[in-house]
Parts: sequence; C-alpha cells; structure tokens
Amino acid sequence: MHENYLQPSPTHRYTVGSNFSSCLVSNSVSNFSLPTSPDYSALLNSSIFNLRFTLPNVTRPAAIVFPGSRDDLRQAVLCARGSSLAIRTRSGGHSYEGLSYTTENHIPFVVVDLANLNRIRVDSGSATAWAESGATVGQLYYAVGRSSRSLAFPAGSGSTVGLGGLVSGGGFGLLSRKFTLAADNVLDAVLIDPRGQVLDRSTMGDDLFWAIRGGGGGSWGVVYAWKLRLVPVPLNVTVLTVGRTGPIELVAGLVHKWQYVGPDLPDEFYLSAYIPTGRSTDGNVSVTFQGQVLAAKDSALSVLNQSFPELGLAEVDLSEMSWIESAAYFAGLSTADDLPNRRRQAKQYSKSKSDYVQAPISMRDIVRIARYLSTGPTGSIQLDPYGGAMAQVGRNKTPFPHRVGNLYSIQYTVNWDLLQEARAEEYIRWLRSFYMYMAPYVSKDPRAAYVNYLDLDLGMNNWRRTDGGSSVGAVARARSSFGTAYFGKNFDRLVRTKTMVDPGNVFNNAQSILPLPVIGLYNSN
Repeated sequence: MHENYLQPSPTHRYTVGSNFSSCLVSNSVSNFSLPTSPDYSALLNSSIFNLRFTLPNVTRPAAIVFPGSRDDLRQAVLCARGSSLAIRTRSGGHSYEGLSYTTENHIPFVVVDLANLNRIRVDSGSATAWAESGATVGQLYYAVGRSSRSLAFPAGSGSTVGLGGLVSGGGFGLLSRKFTLAADNVLDAVLIDPRGQVLDRSTMGDDLFWAIRGGGGGSWGVVYAWKLRLVPVPLNVTVLTVGRTGPIELVAGLVHKWQYVGPDLPDEFYLSAYIPTGRSTDGNVSVTFQGQVLAAKDSALSVLNQSFPELGLAEVDLSEMSWIESAAYFAGLSTADDLPNRRRQAKQYSKSKSDYVQAPISMRDIVRIARYLSTGPTGSIQLDPYGGAMAQVGRNKTPFPHRVGNLYSIQYTVNWDLLQEARAEEYIRWLRSFYMYMAPYVSKDPRAAYVNYLDLDLGMNNWRRTDGGSSVGAVARARSSFGTAYFGKNFDRLVRTKTMVDPGNVFNNAQSILPLPVIGLYNSN
C-alpha cells in the first residue's frame, strides 16, 4: 500500500459531502450515497475488484453518486466543482491501482459511478453501436451478439470491465490482431468537459477526440457514451485452451518457439501464453496457450500444426462456436447469457506490472526466466501477441503508441487472499524484483507500459489541492516517469491538449495528464 492513501477527517468529509448532496438535490439528482448512509460501504465496494483498496487505511469518498442520465452526469460534475471536491469517475472498478475511486494526500473527493449509465443501442445495418460508458464489456458483447451473429467488437476478455476505462486506455483484446484496439474503432463520443459542456466529435475538436481514445481515463472530463464501429466475424470461430506441464527446459522451449509463432500468425489468429508462478509437487512447471481463430476448426488446426508443431495439437483440442459464445468462454462463463452480469468476476488482492518485448528472448534466457518464475508466490505472466493489424497502425494515430516493432506484451501479476495479507509487501517486492530482472529483455528508452495496466511504481503526481495544480517541473517529472512509458512521443501532444481543455486541472489523479501553466506553455513554443 502507498502511504498517501490515508483517511481524511470524518467531520470535514461529511461537511463537504453535505454541500455536494445539497447541490445534487437542488438539481434533481437523487441517486447518491454519503458515508452516513447505511448502503454506503456496500455501494463503494460493489465495483472494487482489487481488494487492496477495500482495506481500512484507504481514503474513502465524501459521496458516491450514480447518475442515471446525461444531465445527471453533468450536474454531478458541476456540483463536485462547486463543492471543491476532486472527481473520480468509475465505470467498471477494475483500475489496477484504484485510481477511479481513491485519492491522494487527504484531498476530499467524490466518486461518480457510471454503473447506471449502461444503455446500448446496436444498429446491425450500419454495423455500429452507441454504448454508455458505464456498460461493461460483457453487456456490450451480449447486445451485439443478440443483434447479429456475424458482428463483434474488439475489446478485452474480462466481461465485467467497464467500457469507459477500457476504451480510454486503448483496449487490446482477442480480435486486435485483426481489427486493432477498441479505441481505434470509436467513431464518435459524447463528453462532459470540465465546465459541464456537452461535446461530441464535431464540437470537441480533433485533439480532444484523439486524446480520449487511448490517453487514459480521468484527465479530460467524463465520456458519457461512445459510438463504436462493429467488425465482421464468421458465423463460427475456433477456440482452444491447451496446457502443457513438464521440466523447465520443455516449457521454456515451447515459450521460446511461441515468440516466433504468436506475433507472426495470420491476422485471424490470436494465440497467447500464460505461465503461472511456482512449481508442482513433482518439480514441474506449466504453460497454457489460449487461442481464438476467425476460421473453421480444420483450417485453424492445419495452420497451427504447421507453424507450431511442438505444441502437438489434436482435433479434440479445438472447438467451434459462435463469436458470442467464445466471448463467454474466454470470460470463464458457462453461457453467453451470463455476459451482462456485472458481479460474475471473482475479487482478489493483487499487484500488476507490464512490459513490451521487441526482439525474441533467447532459449537460454527463457530457461532462466522460467526458473525465476518457479520461485515466486502465487501469480503469473500473460504474453499477448501483437503483429498483424497492430503492426500496421501508426504510433500516433491514437495516444496508444505500442504498435509496429512490438512482438508481444507481458502482464505480470501476484495475488493473495485476506489470510495472506500480512505477506502482501513480500509478494509485491518479489514482483518488483522479477520486473527488474526482466529489464534486459524488454523495450528500452523508454521501458514501455500499458496504461490500462496502471502501475504507480512508475511514478505519481503528488496532488495537495482538489484541482491538482501543475507546473512545468511537474509535467517534466510526469514525462520522465509514467508519461513516456505509457504514451511514448504522444505524451507532449496529450499535455498540449490537456492545457487547452482543462487548464485548471479539474480532472486529475495520481497518473493523469497535467496541463502546463500559461508561462510554461509560452516557453515550450
């Protein structure tokens, strides 16, 4: 836990919360909860999937509001500003560092929870959909699947992830090697800006429309809804989940070969590798390969056996199903009817980090990495293949820069339960040490990271005012820490956009984009 997640004075919190609630009521917004409300804790915790942020030393908001309409959302923003409350916007609650529902340094804040803004309208004729930001990935998938068996949307596999956060950070998923990111398939958006203005693509301007599609959440305002381009899929797709267990050298050999296969398969193929930490009782280690192929089973099997014969796939390892059924399959759900359920995903205590690999790691070093992993606490690394369409999009098309030149991403995770909480720092230290061990094998200058896998170890803004404040020095510190890691050379355009759109830094968090003060803006030209 970071030291700056501390409780503010209860009396002060209730006072500012009361001012905020009075403003809401006077503007006909009735669905909110204060710390004195009997349902407050249950509502706050309902969408917290990383249990690290339910512990007693985490700062709690002065109020939680659940807008039910665009005007409710606008009033929530204006009332928070009028009550001198920082704003944290939560769409699904999957922020790896809790940035959508926590704050820093005793700053009083309100959570604007978008869970009730979850309406979706699919137009299969034009292959588009309007989806409110509080809808989950599973709710979107379900709506699209009910509308058409031959349409889909390229987003993640977690069905309870909120669209607002996912699209704001880019949104890589199983279809991204064919259709790139969720953010690349946004056609329009409706945004509530820091002044309470309602803007669409035509009125927000090119820079802001660019920034909200991959520039991270919590910096620009609140996106009320997205217009999404749906993509064509065959009536049946092929899926597979194949595990292999054996000595470290065997598993390392499969992972080593995967580096040359996963990123180089035809665009219709997605094949990832998942490696848990630790060893089995007989000293073996394991790896699981998961795949989705936009083709029939016999065609998929032929290509995979030709490209990756070491995996030894058989026909029984592959299954054909509709795309919507595959979405449920990869979300770990029994049926597609479970996709809209916001509460299906298990909660856990966890810490994650991320990397990008740009050149294959040698067999010798993969063996060493596998040995290091075998010593770890409960956790895993997930290798997601890039290449395909991901390598055909320019690094500056959206703020997400991790395109051409990247073979695959790595997500590192350790997790534990409440009984192991006393050892949490030990587990996190192990993860950090493994991350440092991986430095020679991953991207450099900068060492890149994925903003949807938030990692406060990269650096933090250190707000001491509700509006965040900013300075030329603060922008420089952000650039050299998390800014270029997440956004590469796109960071400076994000700063310029932030300076134009939100010069008062109304929307801020520990890793938000900062505005330049006016003097800094002039000096940078």
